[in-house]
Amino acid sequence: MAVPNILLEIPAAGGVGDMGTMILMMALIFGTMYFLLIRPQRKRDKVQREMRSQLEIGDEIITIGGIIGRVVSLREDSIVIETGSDRSKIRITRSAVQKNNTVKDDTPS
Repeated sequence: MAVPNILLEIPAAGGVGDMGTMILMMALIFGTMYFLLIRPQRKRDKVQREMRSQLEIGDEIITIGGIIGRVVSLREDSIVIETGSDRSKIRITRSAVQKNNTVKDDTPS
């Protein structure tokens, strides 16, 4: 039985250049992943943290579960919101706030 010539060829051992190229490619892949995935996520997290820390009483918010309510009370790690026409109150954590719907005028008058 004849073995094809491709299977008999032994690849040449890699030199220092091949190892350097491999390390360079790995660094390039890591750098690309950092700038495409990690860095933008950190920016989004920073914006979310700032929004949650700037909540005030009376702000209208949406939670991550889709509950819409108005902030009634603020504590260090929790918020009490008032929802619906029956004015029921729900206590949630600050991390459960997804969006602040209150429009704030930042221009000095």
